[in-house]
Amino acid sequence: MPAGCPRRTSAVAQVGGSATYIDDIPEIKGTLYAAPILSPVAHGRLLGVDASAALALAGVHDVILAKDIPGDPILATFTHDEPIFATTHVEHIGQVVGVVVADSVMLARRAARLVKLDIEALPAILTVQEALKAQSYVLPPVFVKRGDAAQALASAPHTLSGSFEVGGQEHFYLEGQVAYALPLEQNQWWVYSSTQHPGEIQHWVAHALGIANHAVKVECRRMGGAFGGKETQSGHMAVWSAIAAQKLKKPVKLRMDRDDDFMVTGKRHPFAYEYTVGFDDSGLITGLKLMLAANCGFSADLSGPVADRAVFHSDNAYFLSDVEIASYRCKTNTQSHTAFRGFGGPAGHDRH
Repeated sequence: MPAGCPRRTSAVAQVGGSATYIDDIPEIKGTLYAAPILSPVAHGRLLGVDASAALALAGVHDVILAKDIPGDPILATFTHDEPIFATTHVEHIGQVVGVVVADSVMLARRAARLVKLDIEALPAILTVQEALKAQSYVLPPVFVKRGDAAQALASAPHTLSGSFEVGGQEHFYLEGQVAYALPLEQNQWWVYSSTQHPGEIQHWVAHALGIANHAVKVECRRMGGAFGGKETQSGHMAVWSAIAAQKLKKPVKLRMDRDDDFMVTGKRHPFAYEYTVGFDDSGLITGLKLMLAANCGFSADLSGPVADRAVFHSDNAYFLSDVEIASYRCKTNTQSHTAFRGFGGPAGHDRH
């Protein structure tokens, strides 16, 4: 190590393998394990759930559905638009309808795949272009103007117009999403969660269980990566575990299978752009019209501030005297996209 270079506090423990993550915590006697039941349909009416084959397996304790939620069935997000479990409709492939709780991780995962969902398929919106055409938004569009972009473009010596798209990005944290909910005495809770936002976990769990925030303690010693993927969406695992633990009166751990994690959790927002830029002979920008359309998925999550920040960063290092920016927050039948390192900044300035 170079002289004068500070040593990371946890470096020795992490390199030596003694650093403890959520799945390394010794489990209390009687701990059960949950696995999610996923929708195979992007959009449809949920007509029924047949869990008989899963419940017939020895070691399966229960199947937890929306009817088992003791508090509000809608997550305590800013926009209050995302169900904890799907109820009357499914809105993306991989949406969680419920969880199976069993004596082991692998038994729970195997049983979850035996649950049959009766879904009447409906038309799905899968692209930004389809969402724009249908005016399908998770939040209202935002428009920002300065000066007179139309006049500046009309009088510009040169103009360029175009459109392009950029895809999303998977966080691929080395430690997957995981939570461990322990019921304590007098309806109090201890929740271990791999999360960037323990306070939000506390609020979400309390809201779902219908109890006060102070009755929930959340602990996260360290994470094995997150990059934004565990800012809000780690809360799902904590809420699902706590609901199951509340019903069964036993500790419940939910560690997502990596493939399920990919299906359930959101990514960096894909964006589509249209632009017309005016400039003079020296290359100085004299006017700009820009459209940014974010693929937000089926719920808002953090799409509002992400899309806002893309707008704020769209001038990059330039001063735009005459500009019109339109920002659309498109609702599609995909996972709800979420925070990712840069948080909208790369969508605003790195990609055009």
